[in-house]
This record gives sequence, C-alpha cells and structure tokens, in this order.
Amino acid sequence: MPATDLKSQINILVKLQTIDSEIYGLRSEKEAKPQEIMAIETSFEEKKQHLADIEKKSLDLQRQRKDEELELGTKEEGVKKLQTQLYSLKTNKEYQAMLQQIQDAKADASVIEDKILEFLDQIDKVKVEIENEKTRIKEEEKVFTEEKKKIEDRIRQIDDRLVQLEAGRQQIVPEIEPKILGQYERILLNRDSLAIVGVKDNSCQGCNMFVPPQVINLIKMYERIITCEICNRILFIPDE
Repeated sequence: MPATDLKSQINILVKLQTIDSEIYGLRSEKEAKPQEIMAIETSFEEKKQHLADIEKKSLDLQRQRKDEELELGTKEEGVKKLQTQLYSLKTNKEYQAMLQQIQDAKADASVIEDKILEFLDQIDKVKVEIENEKTRIKEEEKVFTEEKKKIEDRIRQIDDRLVQLEAGRQQIVPEIEPKILGQYERILLNRDSLAIVGVKDNSCQGCNMFVPPQVINLIKMYERIITCEICNRILFIPDE
C-alpha cells in the first residue's frame, strides 16, 4: 500500500478510535448504573427497615404493658378476695397473717403499676421517634426518587449518544481496508478498547514504554503498520 494511502488509513483509524473510546466509556458507565440504582435502593430499604424496627418496638412495649395490666388486674382481684375473707377469720393470728398477705399483694401490685407507668413513658417516647422517623423517611424517599430518576435519565442519554456514535462508526468503517480494520478490531478487543495510540516524547501513549528512534522512523515512513513491542497497539505520530 502506498505511503499516502496508509497515512490516510491511519488518520481514519484515529477518528474511529475517538468514536470507539467514547463508546467504550459510555458502555462501561451504563453497565455500572444498575449497581448504582441497587445501592441507593438498598440504602433506602435499610432506612425503611429502621422505621419498621421502631414500630415493632412500639408493639412489643404495648404488648408488655397489656401483660402487666392483666397481671395487675389479677393482683387487685386477689386483694379483694383476701379482704372479703378477712372478716370471716376467727383468730387474731389468722387475721394478722391475712393482713400480711394483703400487704404483700398490694406491694406486688404497686411494683406492677410502676412498670406500667414506665412502659407508658417508653411508648410515648417511641411514638415521637416513629413520627420523626416517618418525616425523615418521606424526605429520604424524595431524595431516593430524584437520584434514581437522574440515573435513569443518564441511561437514556447514554443510549441516545450510543446510537449517534454507532451511526458515525458505520460511516467511517467502509473507508478502512478490511485487513487493517481486522487488525484494529482484534487489538481493540484485547486492549480495553484502545487499539491505536500516538507516540509522544518517545513514549507509547498506550503503555508509556519507550519507543526507539528507529521505530519512530518506521512509523513516519508509512510503509506498513507499526505496533508497540510491549502492548501491541498500533502506533502513529500525531500532527504537530
């Protein structure tokens, strides 16, 4: 192939590489988007779970309060029965023993009443916590919805841009010799979508390794495609 033809082919490859680099970048970005959505969804669900945990705590406290109220009712009923029996006793010893039982039962009831008051106080505090958490969740839901929409909008933008780039690529590809295109696309596939790179300050811009002067001279001759000895990418000399 004449030098002028090879140089024009290299220039077309550089244009194609610009398109392919953007395609690769956009596809990589798009592939990461589902994970981004999953991450914000997981974070939001964890916050909702925190609210559910507080609500469960409230239900547990109410259940425990009811249990204590039932026990208090039993104690009070027991006190009433003992008091009813008190005046049917015949000896002072029995009377004093019954009085002691009544006092013990009243003391137990008093402890239970204190527990119930403690539960009521905790329930009130948890109710406030639940309301605050519900308000926070509403705000978090707005943020989550907005962030998710931004990601979905970005995915649509990427898809639109990829359509444009693919169309541009299809216009350029027919201008490239099949053999050269084949070599380019093989390298593209194996080198992170970077197949042709410039040489700057005697360094390959693909792997940053030194490019000897004799290799640079070969590139400038445009007699054949020259590749980097280290990364195997096609080399070219950018215009000054």
